[in-house]
Amino acid sequence: MNYFEFYGLPESFSIDEAALKKKFYALSKEYHPDFYANEDEAKQQEILELSTINNKAYNVLSNANKRMEYVLQQHNLLAEGDKYQLAPNFLMEMMEINEALMEVEDAEQLEVIKTQMADTESELNSELAALTSRYTESAENGKQSILEAIRDIYYRQKYLLRIKDTLNTFAAR
Repeated sequence: MNYFEFYGLPESFSIDEAALKKKFYALSKEYHPDFYANEDEAKQQEILELSTINNKAYNVLSNANKRMEYVLQQHNLLAEGDKYQLAPNFLMEMMEINEALMEVEDAEQLEVIKTQMADTESELNSELAALTSRYTESAENGKQSILEAIRDIYYRQKYLLRIKDTLNTFAAR
């Protein structure tokens, strides 16, 4: 079941948090298993499944990163074990950062790398914000190319996160 449809919300990368929370609480009350204790086994199982869907849907839709991943999965743009090919210029930039990390000798060099990483992350977030805004406003036939660009940012962010973890390891030393 599509989580957006479950809550009666339009598919979007940005969501009305208050409306989502209100719907979640209303459905939590409606599908609470205790209210169906006297029903037959089939009805109790149905309510339990709806309650589980409600919790999973809220968990995904209330988190921006999980929501992005979910939308991309709904459009078959993410699959387990994907071997997505990042742009060569991005990979070169990340390789240079990795090499610089291996050669860090003092806190000043580490700060330069942290700043570079923060700048890259900020650029990605700005790109993503522009794309997700365009997605919401776009006609159905223009959404596919926007989704593909968002998928690219998704993978670049994941790559960047791995390097940030390495950077944090170096900073802790």
